[in-house]
Amino acid sequence: MRTLQWVTTVTAATGIVIAASAVAQAQEKFPTKPIRLVVPNAAGGWPDAPARKIGQKMSESWKQAVVVENRVGGVGTLAALQVLKAAPDGHTILWSGSNFVISAALQDNLPYDPFKDFVGITRAAFNTLVLVAAPALGVKTVNELIALARAQPGKIVYSSNPVGTSTHLTGARFSQVAGIKVVTVAFKGAQETLIQLLGGRAHYAVVTLTAGLPLIRDGRLLALGVTTPQRSPLLPDVPALAETLPEFQRTEASGGLLAAAGTPRSILHQISKEYARIVGLPDIKEWFLSQGAVPAPTTPEEFDKILREQVDTLSKLAKDTGLKAK
Repeated sequence: MRTLQWVTTVTAATGIVIAASAVAQAQEKFPTKPIRLVVPNAAGGWPDAPARKIGQKMSESWKQAVVVENRVGGVGTLAALQVLKAAPDGHTILWSGSNFVISAALQDNLPYDPFKDFVGITRAAFNTLVLVAAPALGVKTVNELIALARAQPGKIVYSSNPVGTSTHLTGARFSQVAGIKVVTVAFKGAQETLIQLLGGRAHYAVVTLTAGLPLIRDGRLLALGVTTPQRSPLLPDVPALAETLPEFQRTEASGGLLAAAGTPRSILHQISKEYARIVGLPDIKEWFLSQGAVPAPTTPEEFDKILREQVDTLSKLAKDTGLKAK
């Protein structure tokens, strides 16, 4: 009788485990309907372009439509709120650019808590920024620029994009780590920033590689360093800033995929692994590199840590320099 009772108990327990496993597998089935990639920028730019590239590959793999939705406004907050309105099931994803971290560090009145309301899925890529100088300045390396700025405090002019943008903050971080005092003049956009530099009214700038590369190749600007951890294949002879300044870290977020808090961890990992698989494909990797970007996928846990570290770095930078989002 005891043997029979033991067998019955084990059988019942096994049945419970199997049933629970079946329920878990049913809950983890993903995707079960079309996926929305919500992008905080206009169509055609970044991160809209990679979102469409990756979305197409996801659709082919998952046999579900992946639709990119552009929600522009509020420095990325409208897109973020759109994701929070949806069910936390992984079918509505935020593809953030640097604005997510910048807003978290510089704005006190966000309509959401970036860490309580969102969870990371994966970092997307490093967008290459490049430190460039006017040839007339007479410097050819980062160390020479630093030495000149230290010798002439308050006389070297840094041509910058608007306050609070990724290039502006990277320039501010460079000055902080290098220990230099320069005059920062912020302009309306990248084109005007470059015009001032080319016109001799500024001495150096931080620009996107795509914007600066034609001028670098023409010899009208001199590339001193890139912001990616390694050298860019498009400028293999230009060192990474970290080679000269080991303390230098990318100031702005490299962008990535986020979901609403409460999204099952198993689904976050499914999306993360799919993203990593796709950016490992030769044609996709080549496309990213041609755009001046380096794919850098992570696990959800790694991306959460990266986001917090970048917000901490930016928050300290803002406090030390008195920066505020405009």
